Amino acid sequence: MIRKYYTSQNLKLSYLDNEQEGKPVLICLHGHFGNARYYAGLMEQLKDWHVYSIDQRGHGWSDHAEAGHYEREDYIQDVVVFIQKVANEPVVILGHSLGGINAYQIASRCKDLLVKGLIIEDAGAIEKDNASFASKIVDYAPTLQELGDSLKRFRIYDAKYFLESAVETEHGWSYRFDKNNLSESQKRLNGNWWDDFLNSSCPTLLLHGKKSWVVTQDHIEDMAAKRKNTKFVVFSKSGHTVNLDEPKKYFDMVNQFLDELILSST
Repeated sequence: MIRKYYTSQNLKLSYLDNEQEGKPVLICLHGHFGNARYYAGLMEQLKDWHVYSIDQRGHGWSDHAEAGHYEREDYIQDVVVFIQKVANEPVVILGHSLGGINAYQIASRCKDLLVKGLIIEDAGAIEKDNASFASKIVDYAPTLQELGDSLKRFRIYDAKYFLESAVETEHGWSYRFDKNNLSESQKRLNGNWWDDFLNSSCPTLLLHGKKSWVVTQDHIEDMAAKRKNTKFVVFSKSGHTVNLDEPKKYFDMVNQFLDELILSST
């Protein structure tokens, strides 16, 4: 995987590229507090796809935006610019949480012209979550262990997802994500997005962790029932981060869906 950069709305944004030139394109979008390497394992395994994984604004190696610039349209425009300037062809988008909602909103805005398939990991058509704790995350910790342990005050007892965004600086260990503005970003993400979810028709796969605290299985089943060309898979051992909790089954389901897309287009 090679790290590269592009510019959107005056921000320098980072992405990873598995450089499988000439293959169909898959774009991966992580969730809040995540980064492009959330999909590193998948990128290494998908040899028949040209996979890009983007550090969305305020995350990973991408620039932090100023307050007031974590709106829905900001995220959507960043990816549309990427598709138009880097991918240069219709794509499949895989998105987790924040990235999942971004994915189906992009498909809705583009009327399937840029998006030929969606894989949505544990994201619903209605979002209601609270990230107000983000600004209270420590600026620095003396060790990586203490950085992870510091999240326990917010009842986050398994820090592995957050620690993927950890970086060591001269001041100690810190997180790359924009902790001061992610609460704002989550507020903008909250809402009823049924119209966007239903306003596209490309084949779609919903991946749901049965132990998720973000979205219920009933809601996922409702989404699949109301939108054509949509199916779902439930991961019984997973919480919100299905890709981390059941990586083998996750890859198998994603790979199967992508294979079916290729077959249907030939």
